[in-house]
Amino acid sequence: MKLKSFSFCIIGLCVSFSTFAFPFFQKSYNVTAEKALTLNKSDLSGDDKNLDNNVFKYALKAYACARKRGMDKQEMLTIIDYSKPAVEPRLWVIDLKHLHVKYAELVAHGEKSGDMVGKYFSNQSGSHESSIGTFLTKSTYDGHNGLTLRLEGLEPGINDHAMSRYIVLHGANYVSENRVMREGRIGRSFGCPAIPKRMAKPTINAIKNGTILFAYAPQSSWLKHSAFLHC
Repeated sequence: MKLKSFSFCIIGLCVSFSTFAFPFFQKSYNVTAEKALTLNKSDLSGDDKNLDNNVFKYALKAYACARKRGMDKQEMLTIIDYSKPAVEPRLWVIDLKHLHVKYAELVAHGEKSGDMVGKYFSNQSGSHESSIGTFLTKSTYDGHNGLTLRLEGLEPGINDHAMSRYIVLHGANYVSENRVMREGRIGRSFGCPAIPKRMAKPTINAIKNGTILFAYAPQSSWLKHSAFLHC
């Protein structure tokens, strides 16, 4: 998507604006389930350089299926790609109404899911592994990590124990660019998708209460059989 710029004058002062810097000036789209399936990464504005188009297409399939089931009328989609190294941005919050990447962030995986890249995933309590699949965001609460977002796993046998496992999205001091520069890595969680502390509040407020979060990993059985990828 090419960005458009425009200018206007106020009392002789000309000011130029970019729709990249001010996404609320962007064209508004009605991204139905059918429309979602036609999108590509090239349709997006914002920081999408680390987002794999194939992963984006998988996420759109899950999103379209959720929309068909009456979910997520806010047109907001969050994608996590656990196949990317943890030291790179691998969580994206995408405003589908404006086809704009609102946030691109670091995100930790569970300590038993692997070292730099998530390789092992679980639906079991006490595993300390992350869960993949399609989630619905729920309400928030203030926990020991600050503002925290509940996640409901929508895929039986894959992530439907997320609530009972307390798999939530929260901020953490062990996830930061400073730590990457200092130590060459970020910390790991007990299974939760943990993001930089400073980004927790704006991110959670943008996606809370009924939006879709899609967590990807190249797990062949899940990709082949997921009800949300074959709707």
